[in-house]
Amino acid sequence: MSYATSFQVVPGQPFRLDAIDPGDTQGYKKSADVLGEIEHYTRRMRELQYHLYAEGKQGLLICLQALDAGGKDGVIRHVLGYMNPQGCRVQAFKVPTEKERAHDFLWRIHRAVPASGEVAIFNRSHYEDVLVARVHELVPSHVWRSRYERINQFEQQLRDSGTRVIKFFLHISKEEQLKRFHKRLEDPARWWKISESDYSERDYWDDYQQAFEDALKQCSTEQAPWYVIPADHKWYRNLVVSRIIVEEMEAMQLRLPEPTVDIEAIRKRYHQEKNHGD
Repeated sequence: MSYATSFQVVPGQPFRLDAIDPGDTQGYKKSADVLGEIEHYTRRMRELQYHLYAEGKQGLLICLQALDAGGKDGVIRHVLGYMNPQGCRVQAFKVPTEKERAHDFLWRIHRAVPASGEVAIFNRSHYEDVLVARVHELVPSHVWRSRYERINQFEQQLRDSGTRVIKFFLHISKEEQLKRFHKRLEDPARWWKISESDYSERDYWDDYQQAFEDALKQCSTEQAPWYVIPADHKWYRNLVVSRIIVEEMEAMQLRLPEPTVDIEAIRKRYHQEKNHGD
């Protein structure tokens, strides 16, 4: 059984979000216990990304979802930041613009998916349209309910075209969220991140938990699994995310392409020119 399996929402199996402890660390006590492992996995992840870029046949889409202060930016900075930016792109999905609202809810998502050889990281994603839209009743219930199947079809289409989809829900507790909000208040360099909605949205905590639970159950599939990451401890979150990404990328069986030139002839020419120069 792979490491990732213990965090996966298994399709067709019973699942309750409140059964997962956001503070779980699987026996690890402190960040120092995992720094070496995180370094190992992020280094391996960068190597695999190089293979992905060189092969140029597959893409990788990583979706990050969480409540406010859940750690999406932290994962991008401390885990995915190790990838080479030449082949990696971060796309944040905020409130839809007027132009985006004039199209189907997946329109802006289609435009941001990775090309072959590329990694795309979604900071929030198409799942906002079955989360925020549901909790705040932006659309009728029959509309957001129909989106589950459309999302599954979309992600199947991506997989069929060679794009692997990995989805992480960074699961924090209500108490941990409040602590992180307080740290923002104490740090002037982070005041720009504070908004009224940080606190007003807490009134909808239970509604969001239910919305996330339903989305995870409805849209965790073999071709695009959801992983629930205990995220109260940032260092443990980083370990789990980095290890799962490595497992998923290794399963892609990435291969460096064969050379398009005669390597021995090029090597011979190199030595001739080197010796001539000496």
